[in-house]
Amino acid sequence: MVRLNEEWIAALSSSEEGTRAAAAGQIYAAGRMRAEPAIQRWLQNADFARLLGNDPEVNVGLASRPETFAQIREANGWPRLAEVPPEQDASEFTLRFEGATTLDVLTSRDPEGSGAIAKFLSKFGEGVQQVEFRCSDVNRAAAILRDQFAVVSIYPEARPGADGTRVNFFLVDGADGEKVLIELYEPAAIRFE
Repeated sequence: MVRLNEEWIAALSSSEEGTRAAAAGQIYAAGRMRAEPAIQRWLQNADFARLLGNDPEVNVGLASRPETFAQIREANGWPRLAEVPPEQDASEFTLRFEGATTLDVLTSRDPEGSGAIAKFLSKFGEGVQQVEFRCSDVNRAAAILRDQFAVVSIYPEARPGADGTRVNFFLVDGADGEKVLIELYEPAAIRFE
């Protein structure tokens, strides 16, 4: 769990675009920093590195209370809500800023629910809940992590994620010695109609 300066989260609701972008940059950097030791080790495996690509696409997942979620969404022009599978009890939207700074802002649909975001908010409060890496084959990446690094995925196989992605999660030691949740996500297949 990344402890964030509460002012950074509040600043995502600012009426000033520059203030929002600066806060997003701080949150993004804090999240990425925690995941870097694990990812850098994993990227030494050529097969795993190919699955993430030459310049891995990274999002930082920020868990927020429903009222904060609504304020951030409004201040940023009402970004589209992702289609999240109902059993995950989450609402989500993405914020993109210059410099490839991308935040997935998450909240629980039911704050008293049993979903991962509700549990996280109850235990830790608002903060970086996960760091997400785009991957071309989540199941292959999970097999490499299991076989080469003894890192076991949360789920036996990739499962449906937001907007038709396939996802799996890995709980590993972060840069600060605390656990960090890393999500590998495989984009939805492009469908031609």
